[in-house]
Amino acid sequence: MKGAIPTPRARARRRSAVDWLTEPFALGFQQRALLGGALAAAALALVGAWVVIRGMSFLGDALVHGVVPGAALAALLDVNPALGALAAALVMMLGVHLVHRQNVFSEDTSIGLLFVGMLGLGVILLSRAPSSSGTLTGILFGDALGVSEADAALAGGVAAAALLASVVMHRSFLALTFSPRKAQTLGLRPRLAHAVMLALITLTIVGSYRTVGALLVLGLLIGPPAAAALLVRRVPSMMALAVLLGVLSVFVGLLVSYHADTSGSATMAVTPIVLFFLVLGARAAVDRARRRSMRPPAPPA
Repeated sequence: MKGAIPTPRARARRRSAVDWLTEPFALGFQQRALLGGALAAAALALVGAWVVIRGMSFLGDALVHGVVPGAALAALLDVNPALGALAAALVMMLGVHLVHRQNVFSEDTSIGLLFVGMLGLGVILLSRAPSSSGTLTGILFGDALGVSEADAALAGGVAAAALLASVVMHRSFLALTFSPRKAQTLGLRPRLAHAVMLALITLTIVGSYRTVGALLVLGLLIGPPAAAALLVRRVPSMMALAVLLGVLSVFVGLLVSYHADTSGSATMAVTPIVLFFLVLGARAAVDRARRRSMRPPAPPA
């Protein structure tokens, strides 16, 4: 009946549902995990949109793994791991560029070689650490619930930089993506735009791996933009939707990890992949239904 007073059992169920959603974020460290993860997801989604559009996922994966030896060496030397990760990513990009310039191997070959080499070097360095197990786990898989205020501030700065670069360089990035030769003709300096894009990818990875981990950050870099690309066509709309899906993935990932007692970082990284396949399946079903509706009726017997 309209306007009926809810029964005590209905009120209890409603309170139970609200508690299920809010309980995981009742404590300070959980709130920092949500804030830091959401900011990291926003930055990764903005940059990941260009990675997906340009087909640079393999390079992004290589850069993600390339930060491991730098972070490991910084941990051994008791230096800020973010600085070591940044230095290692720069070495990775320089190595890819030098091998590619020889015109003997394709860029994929140089990326693959450095991918394995940098990851192996990182694991070797971490194996020399006195508490290698904990250090290795923290660098490779992150610690979402260990995000500090400084980590959240770094993620916020990286998100702001990603947004600013995406706005300022939008025309150059767009021309570089679809027609580098035309970008050169228009004076948009595609080489500089490519270098800025690589630097932006590196910055977001370094600023986010503390939350999600070096091996898992690719899930938030590729998953939300790939899912958004299935739903919208225009680049600004794709970026906005990717940010929304990335933040949603962090929220759902932390919620599930709390109630299922799983790793927060891993669950956050897996959630956008699951979301992508759900969107892919839904789109395939819609396309099939549309094709059936457009099929001409069979002639009468």
